[in-house]
Amino acid sequence: MSTKGEQDRERLKEEYKENYRRIKEAKERLKRSEQKGKISQAVQNMNAENLLETMDDFLGKVREKVTHAEARLDVALDNLEDESTPAGSKVKDEELDEELKKQKAKQTIKQVKAEMGMLYTEIEKHADEIKTEKTIGSKKPADKPEENDTPSESPS
Repeated sequence: MSTKGEQDRERLKEEYKENYRRIKEAKERLKRSEQKGKISQAVQNMNAENLLETMDDFLGKVREKVTHAEARLDVALDNLEDESTPAGSKVKDEELDEELKKQKAKQTIKQVKAEMGMLYTEIEKHADEIKTEKTIGSKKPADKPEENDTPSESPS
């Protein structure tokens, strides 16, 4: 009888282990599916325009820092050449500031022109979609038959 009791106990123990493994696997699958759901929700919530704008801002800041660093490097190199004149450093700093302002102005103009170009192409695309005709600016050549294209009758 003790062997049968031991066998039943071992069988129940194995069933318990198998049941526990299944529960553990189900919990892991649930956890993974929740993570996937959160990731897919985050991807769906991402706005491409905001990402591009953020990236543009970041690139603008990086360009600004690079321009500033280049200008400082130029001044440092010039200072090495002109170490004998202390008054030259003030002039160089002013030149550096002027150069930095010019670089920033050029970058701003480039950015505005790019945005205007994108805006214009976006307006053109939208106008083409709704099939409107331009009232300002040059029109694209239309394929209209001319009145002189009709064959003339010759007297016989």
